[in-house]
Amino acid sequence: MFTSFSSALTGLDAAQVGVDTVGSNLANLDTTGYKASTVSFYDLVAQNLGLGNGSSVGLGTGQPQVTPNFSQGAIQTTNGALDGAIQGDGFFVVQDPSTGAIQYTRAGNFEVDANGNLVTSTGQFVQGWTQTGGVLNTSGAITGITIPSGALQPPVATTNMTIDLNLNAAATVGATDGTFTTPVTVYDSLGNSHVLTFTFTETAANSWTYAVTIPGADVTAGTAGTPYAIPSATGALTFDSNGKLTAPALAANPVKITVAGLSDGATDLAVNWSLYNTDGTPRISQFATPTAVASESQDGQAAAQLTHVSLSNGGEILAQFSNGQQLAVAQLALASIRNPDSLTSVGDNNFQVSANTAAPAVGTPNTGGRGNVLAGALESSTVDIAQEFTNLITFQRSYEASAKVITTTDTLTQDTINLIQG
Repeated sequence: MFTSFSSALTGLDAAQVGVDTVGSNLANLDTTGYKASTVSFYDLVAQNLGLGNGSSVGLGTGQPQVTPNFSQGAIQTTNGALDGAIQGDGFFVVQDPSTGAIQYTRAGNFEVDANGNLVTSTGQFVQGWTQTGGVLNTSGAITGITIPSGALQPPVATTNMTIDLNLNAAATVGATDGTFTTPVTVYDSLGNSHVLTFTFTETAANSWTYAVTIPGADVTAGTAGTPYAIPSATGALTFDSNGKLTAPALAANPVKITVAGLSDGATDLAVNWSLYNTDGTPRISQFATPTAVASESQDGQAAAQLTHVSLSNGGEILAQFSNGQQLAVAQLALASIRNPDSLTSVGDNNFQVSANTAAPAVGTPNTGGRGNVLAGALESSTVDIAQEFTNLITFQRSYEASAKVITTTDTLTQDTINLIQG
C-alpha cells in the first residue's frame, strides 16, 4: 500500500516536469534558433512480490530526462545585414564575455557592439577568423571577430592593364575608319585618376600604329589643355592574313608604359599593357567587322571609405567600400558535434558541452559535414504549438491520475487504521 503512495508521488513529479517543459517550449515559440525540448520517462526498478511466480510491481517513474530536439527549424528571410541562418548541421561558436567559456548556438541574429566586436543579441562574442595584414587565414585558431569601422582603404597604383578590341580589316588608310581612339582610366600612388588615350591608326594593309597620350595638365612636362604624348608608348601592330596579331610578338609582351613627372607629386606611373592572354592568344585582332572595344581592365584603385559591412552566404563578412569594391574581412566558424543531444542549455539560446559530448570539430561552413550559412535569414524556433498543447493535455491527465492514486491510497490507509482501532 505504501508502494502505491510513493509510486504515485513519482508520477506527480514526472508530470510536473512535463508541464514545465511544455511551458518553456511555448514561452520560446518565437525565439530565434530555439530548439524545442522533449521529455523522456523511465520506470524505476521493479520489486519482486515474493509470490513465487515471477510477479513484480514497479516502484513508479524515475526522474524524467529533458533533451533539446536539434531538428532543422524553418528559415525566415529577414534581410538583416548581419543575420545568418545555419542550413544543416552545426553551431555558431560564441564566447561568454564574463567567464570566457566557449558556447554554441543556432541563433544568428548578430550585431556589432561599441568596440566593433561581432556579438550575439545577448552579448556573446562570435568566433571565427579576422583578416590580418590583408590575409584571411581560416586554418588558424578561432578568435573573436572584429568588424572594421570607418576604415580607409589605401589607393593602389595601376601596374597592369588590358584592352580587348578588334581593328577593322576593311578600314581605309587615311579615312575616318582608319583611326580609332579609346580611353583607359588608371590610378597613381596617391589615388588620383589619369586618362590614358590610346590611338590606333592604320598605315597599310594589316599594319597599324599605336600612340598613348595623357592630359597635359597631369604631367610637369605637359601643357594644360593639350594632350601629352607619352614617349615610351608608341609602336606598331602587325597582323597576318587571318587577322591574328604577329607583332609585337608574345616574347615582347607586355608593352611597358612609363609616365614620369606627375603634377600631383605621385610616384611615376609604370603600367604593363598586356597584348596577349595568359594562354598566349592575342587580345587584339583584325577582322572585317567595325572597330570596337570588347573589354578593358586595370588593377589600380582610388582611396576608398568603408560604407557598409554585411554577412554573405557561406559566413563571410564583407566590407563594402565607396569605390564599389568588396573585401572579405572575416569568416564565421561553425562547430560540428556528433551528439548534440548531450549539450547542456545555459540560457540565452546557448549550449555548452557536457561530460558526454563528443569533441566539437570547428571549421568553415560547407566543410566536414557542417551546414551552410544563409545570409539575411534566421532560423525559427522548432516549437510545434499543436504538439505542445497535445502534450500539455497528456501531462495534465497523468498528473490527475497520479493524484487519484494518492487519494485512493489515503482512503485505504484510513480504512485499515479504523479496522485496527475497532
